[in-house]
Amino acid sequence: MSLTVEQRPLHVPPLEEVAVVLQDALCMNFDEVVVSVVECPDLRNKPYCLKGRGLCGSPRLGDVGGVPNLIPEVKMDKVYDIKKLAVSVDLPNAFIVGAGAGPHNFVGVNSELMANVKMGENPSNGSLISKIDAAGNYKLMDLPDSETRCALMLNMFASEGQAGKVLKIWAKKRTGDTNFVTCLRQALENHFREKPVGLGGTFRLVKGHAKCHVMPDFPSAPLTCDEDVNKWLCFFDMPAPMVFLSTLISKDPGLDLRVEHSHGYGDDCGGHYHYDTTPDTVEYEAFYNVAEFIYRVDRPKVTHDFGRN
Repeated sequence: MSLTVEQRPLHVPPLEEVAVVLQDALCMNFDEVVVSVVECPDLRNKPYCLKGRGLCGSPRLGDVGGVPNLIPEVKMDKVYDIKKLAVSVDLPNAFIVGAGAGPHNFVGVNSELMANVKMGENPSNGSLISKIDAAGNYKLMDLPDSETRCALMLNMFASEGQAGKVLKIWAKKRTGDTNFVTCLRQALENHFREKPVGLGGTFRLVKGHAKCHVMPDFPSAPLTCDEDVNKWLCFFDMPAPMVFLSTLISKDPGLDLRVEHSHGYGDDCGGHYHYDTTPDTVEYEAFYNVAEFIYRVDRPKVTHDFGRN
């Protein structure tokens, strides 16, 4: 399958400026907040256990396929290999994290994907999927090293996986109505306005619970609005600790992007992040880096704006 690739440079403000912007915005939504610029910890270690050392070295975002490949009607042929996607974003040895749909031709059904892959001489795949079983419960499953495919869509952050300076974000006790990720994105949008700024990385739900969904198997009839989508999805209250893989961009520069997308997993749970459900006790820790480029891969020719929450 030949993929179209569109690339745009992003605005890359200093990390110190971004930290101030996020600190100010999060303080309006959380009781306790600390945003700082730090040396990225080794994310291969606990509690993150990712496949890359850090989030630095040619950082970039990729938006692959999209929701229009799933709804209103499923395009079963839209299956992508993350190894090839690394080449598509001009970083063949990349460390990639992100949120998408699992490889249905391997899993057997539709699923949520938590992508965590390190390419290079010794490739390693720590990706997981979460699916709905016959009883209607979610089930978490590791993907083998050889299974680096995804389907339908993927929002990914790619870098060389190097150590370096990143944003560390800590927030506790939500006092506002905006979820953690949306608060970050809206802060960037409000400050940088027409200049698109992208972030990618990982965050932990340290304490509390989060509302997450897991897609069931493919719908038997077309889904044509947000109400249809929400009736079809399976929603759950998932407990901390959870590790989320996350991307966001402050403004779509005309590429039909999904502007934020985060999937995460715990010991036996996993799914698509919506918001925390325990504002009084919730605690977040995050490490993000600023992306230099956005790559739009295989943009759907026919699009719509529902089903993107």
